[in-house]
Amino acid sequence: MIYQVYPRSFADGNGDGIGDIAGIRSRLNHLSALGVDAIWYSPWYPSPMADAGYDVADYRDIDPVFGTLAEAEALIAEAHALGIRTIVDVVPNHCSDVHPWFQAALAGGPEAPERELFWFRPGRGPDGAEKPTDWVSPFAGDTWTRTTNSDGTPGDWYLHLFAPQQPDFNWDHPRVRAEFEDILRFWLDRGVDGIRIDSAAMLAKDPTLPEATPDGPNPFVDVDAVHEIYRSWRRIADSYPGERALIGEVWLPDHERFANYLRPDELHAAFNFDFLGCAWEPAVLRACIDATLAAHAPVGAPATWVLSNHDVTRHVTRYGRTDTTFSFAAKREGVPSDLELGTRRARAAALLSLSLPGAAYVYQGEELGLWEVEDIPHELRQDPMFARSGRVDPGRDGCRVPLPWTGDTPPFGFSPDGAAAPWLPQPADWKDRTVRAQTGDPHSMLELYRAAIAIRRADPALGDGDLTWLSAPAAVLAFSRGGGFRCLVNLGDAAVPLPPHERLLLASGPLDDDLLPPDTAVWLRTTEEPGAPAVPA
Repeated sequence: MIYQVYPRSFADGNGDGIGDIAGIRSRLNHLSALGVDAIWYSPWYPSPMADAGYDVADYRDIDPVFGTLAEAEALIAEAHALGIRTIVDVVPNHCSDVHPWFQAALAGGPEAPERELFWFRPGRGPDGAEKPTDWVSPFAGDTWTRTTNSDGTPGDWYLHLFAPQQPDFNWDHPRVRAEFEDILRFWLDRGVDGIRIDSAAMLAKDPTLPEATPDGPNPFVDVDAVHEIYRSWRRIADSYPGERALIGEVWLPDHERFANYLRPDELHAAFNFDFLGCAWEPAVLRACIDATLAAHAPVGAPATWVLSNHDVTRHVTRYGRTDTTFSFAAKREGVPSDLELGTRRARAAALLSLSLPGAAYVYQGEELGLWEVEDIPHELRQDPMFARSGRVDPGRDGCRVPLPWTGDTPPFGFSPDGAAAPWLPQPADWKDRTVRAQTGDPHSMLELYRAAIAIRRADPALGDGDLTWLSAPAAVLAFSRGGGFRCLVNLGDAAVPLPPHERLLLASGPLDDDLLPPDTAVWLRTTEEPGAPAVPA
């Protein structure tokens, strides 16, 4: 199980209201007790923080707000001593506009050789006043910004698929490729066990810069040239001792195109966003699981199962809504959510995701049952998605609120006593969601995760391997993982009887005698043959 740490919001060690490496080091015991196998850290590099660190100014150092490179190296070593591996986040599609290369490209004018490292282009029209393409940003808004020449006249435009402070690299240039190969070696040399690749499908662009059309290939997503980049990265990873993993953030609807990134000489894994955004409906979930396993089987790569991350609405909130799916296009303020229902479903989803074949990812706070904080004052929001959408999209700050550790009032132990206020406000109702409040409570979300992860680690049938669907009512997902292990999830409106079993391993909520209530999951141990009905019809 891989646990995602968003450093800014995990734990604050120096009292400035912002999470840091010192805070993470002080809380490693929590992650060890949880049973995590690896920690993935969101970017911690020097950055102006125009996009929460995904605008990188220096890929070989640590931003002072988080600490020092020496502290990062100590954290890696301390985690290894606890049997926990480290995954760092590399952002190769773009950098910060204060990156030395981009600053040189601006200062040197149209003839600067550094401009070839980015996508500088003249504008369209007689005076170049029209942007080179009409590509639309995933952050909403334009993807080109015009420069100003040294004499004050308007200059060329540069491409940024995200915010203007994030100019895109030109991956056709060998210097860019060599730079990132060296960056990979820099971190692998420091003992990291894996690289998470941000916006992994977007590095290569069609150099002719055609317009994006509904029926044609996307000129800046999943361009075939991207695969040679990852083949070179895989050769680097394979040259290091032990197991070093490359994990891609790949948002693609086409399962076959998605699987191309997981061929044996490319990435080891990629995030399963179909599952993350899937509706809480039995037929849809089953189809998603089947499609995921079918896509991974031909390339022999492990599937990944993700419920939340630093970019999406927390699933406790999503599962409490009428529409339980997630998409960036549909995200809006003011959508009501039944948090009690969402929590019940989130508990069941935890058992489902942790029992599927492959790797499970847990986003910080997921194990505490945290919900999306949706009432952050507008003036405190920092995500550029909020501003660039004209405040239509509420942004991603609501899933990035600092974690509650202990106590009855904010900052809930996130910062030491007397510290500055957390960089985003915490809800007062989180007093029942702190690590201390939930520890030892057999009914808490934290103890459910601890128990589930312990069972998962101890049972060789869980993790990689086969899944066999079992006969069950239409509203129930039921499957076997071998060794007599069964998972049942009731997504219907009525309780259903449990099948014969030797032992109840774990339940996401209270059972009604031998009935499995709605929105509840169980793990069972049985000696029944896999072909036997899981639940009486």
